Amino acid sequence: MNTREEQVLDRIDRARRRRPRVREERITLSHGSGGKATHTLIEAIFLDAFRNPLLEPLEDAAALLIDGTRLALTTDSFVVSPLFFPGGDIGDLAVNGTVNDLAVSGARPLYLTAGFILEEGFPIADLTRIVESMRAAAERAGVQIVTGDTKVVQRGKADGCYVNTAGVGVIEYPGLGVSTVRPGDAVLVSGPIGEHGITIMLARGELDIDADLESDTAPVHELVAGLLARVPGVRALRDATRGGVATILNEVARAAEVAVVVDERAVPVAEEVRGASELLGIDPLYVACEGRVVVVVDGAAADEALAAMRAHPLGEQAAVIGRVAADPPGIVLLNTTFGGTRIVDLLVGDPLPRIC
Repeated sequence: MNTREEQVLDRIDRARRRRPRVREERITLSHGSGGKATHTLIEAIFLDAFRNPLLEPLEDAAALLIDGTRLALTTDSFVVSPLFFPGGDIGDLAVNGTVNDLAVSGARPLYLTAGFILEEGFPIADLTRIVESMRAAAERAGVQIVTGDTKVVQRGKADGCYVNTAGVGVIEYPGLGVSTVRPGDAVLVSGPIGEHGITIMLARGELDIDADLESDTAPVHELVAGLLARVPGVRALRDATRGGVATILNEVARAAEVAVVVDERAVPVAEEVRGASELLGIDPLYVACEGRVVVVVDGAAADEALAAMRAHPLGEQAAVIGRVAADPPGIVLLNTTFGGTRIVDLLVGDPLPRIC
């Protein structure tokens, strides 16, 4: 590593070690993107106020021990625009997203809540369609929606419909987490990335781009359960939603103080996603998925993990996309198709807001 590279990495390290502070006076869309602005908001405002050992890991679900039973608890809110899109709608997206957060925490999803914020004038037919999608998605995932809440706000105050969920599951595979990752581990993804985010962008009709593309929204609990039952060397799992795979890998690198090295040629990307991303000037690594899992596994078990994922329909195109190294700690590096190497950092915001 030459002196210039060392200086760049040193500046990045010093910047990351500063106490997080929100510099803006008002919330912007970037604060909800999953990138740097979101992480700063969470750490400087929410984590600082609510800090406790259950919250501090910042995993997709909190791990609770109640009378000897390990439970996972997660919550999520959905503000996707448009509400209906190729491959799904806000209803099944809400159920799948909550189920997936429980699944990647090593839990068997059991129960969900459903809260609705509805705008005055919202069509009853659209609400019925959303609720039916949630019912069908819950049935597919083997969970029950057991309680909820409804609020109505004035016309123009809620963009139609927002959905909030919480989920509870029994943790059957404890000890998973990004902080357990170590050098020598392998990084896998369960299938082609970026399909949900690009689908949402095209569904808004703001761009004259035609693509035969659907959201990848799906419950991954069965894929994850099969993987965990077969491969004891799994360290961590994350579903790559806001901020995409790049954000997940940065979270891994920072939490475990390791380097993650990704081979760009190994990352599965559908041609439609690649083409649309190029036209939009977006890197697919930063585009959200809603039915894909990033897995970090002991390097010796990489082939076994790949086989286990490919045995499930949602993992047929799973791939090993990288490895974990010791240096430089906290950094994600991409070996590009052109033969060079570049840093894959967190974006400040998200080029595709309101995708979930």
